[in-house]
Amino acid sequence: MRAFIFPGQGSQKVGMGAELAAASAAAREVFQEVDDALGQKLSAIMGEGPEDTLMLTENAQPAIMANAIAVLRVLEREGGISLADKGDCVAGHSLGEYTALCAVGAFTLADTARLLRLRGLAMQAAVPVGEGAMCALLGADIDKATALAEAAAQDEVCEVANDNDPGQVVLSGAKGAIERAVAMAKDLGIKRGVLLPVSAPFHCSLMKPAADAMDEALKRVPPQPFRLPLYANVTAASCTDPEAERLLLVQQVTGRVRWRESVLAMKAAGVDRFVELGGKVLGPMVSRTVEDVTVTSVVTMADIEALAKEL
Repeated sequence: MRAFIFPGQGSQKVGMGAELAAASAAAREVFQEVDDALGQKLSAIMGEGPEDTLMLTENAQPAIMANAIAVLRVLEREGGISLADKGDCVAGHSLGEYTALCAVGAFTLADTARLLRLRGLAMQAAVPVGEGAMCALLGADIDKATALAEAAAQDEVCEVANDNDPGQVVLSGAKGAIERAVAMAKDLGIKRGVLLPVSAPFHCSLMKPAADAMDEALKRVPPQPFRLPLYANVTAASCTDPEAERLLLVQQVTGRVRWRESVLAMKAAGVDRFVELGGKVLGPMVSRTVEDVTVTSVVTMADIEALAKEL
């Protein structure tokens, strides 16, 4: 069985999509459609920067999605590959869940771009800049990370945001609590804690205003039936019902990204091939989480051509 997976924030970089756009009309059409939907030349920011503009959450989220969907469209059109025929399920990390839903027909490309722009703006607006923070814990399993979050909180928000793989967990919350967590990490047997260069504390209870904004947006633009099951971040379980998924997307804004558990659940369901489209971030996480699987990350035209031959 094969799962197609889609990366989240942090995989953006200046130059993303430029090679694909130069080589493929299918990719150019994706970038143009996203530009038109947003009323902005996002593709130019992706290709040329400036970096600080691309890194803004409201730009990074639709950019990462557009890049992954461009890879998918080139694969489908020029490789003659149908995701629904070649895949058994999909999943995405944080905003990547929206990309996955776009890939299987739950959202149009234009609606996905607009939803992610709104999501990025709402998440940024939920907490004043400088009041929230996130840190990555290296060499930490979920139990150690949870214990550290509880110890560092001291009446402030400090929560597990991403359970990425057996040795990497991300905490999110109030700046003071996250700084305490970094300082205390080694005391709890964690290799080290590293502050992340993010502009807001994603996936924690401080994001409640953003969850409310997405609840309203997803009532106006709800997911439609999708062609393959999706493993949702907040449940680490397969979902096929559009209304259930709408509610899960709202919960995802404040909820934990249970990526490690999602990978384990897909493996338990029989998935032995994972294909990451549009990034090279999730593949290593999968490899650190499960054994006896094939992991492929697809970004360039050469990657796409190689995958098309394999499929």
